[in-house]
Amino acid sequence: MAADPLTPAVSDRICRHMNDDHASAVLSYARHYGGITGARQARLLAVGPDAMRLEVDGTPVEVPFDHSLTDSEDAHRTLVAMLRALPQDEAPAPGA
Repeated sequence: MAADPLTPAVSDRICRHMNDDHASAVLSYARHYGGITGARQARLLAVGPDAMRLEVDGTPVEVPFDHSLTDSEDAHRTLVAMLRALPQDEAPAPGA
């Protein structure tokens, strides 16, 4: 997959994919990285160079990245790495 600049359209594509196909992963981001351990619902709203924006149980939450993302491939690698770094009891089921 070719890397695309991290434009609003690319952010929308990432968000749509994550919300549709990996909702439990988005909830894990909210619980662990957003610090909302009791979160019941989370939607990814935007992925920017420095942070992802979530809506968690109706409240906006920003989760910063550990570096500035350069493109869509960097966003993919970073989101996957964040999931892999979760403690096992907080990680979503494989494929979720």
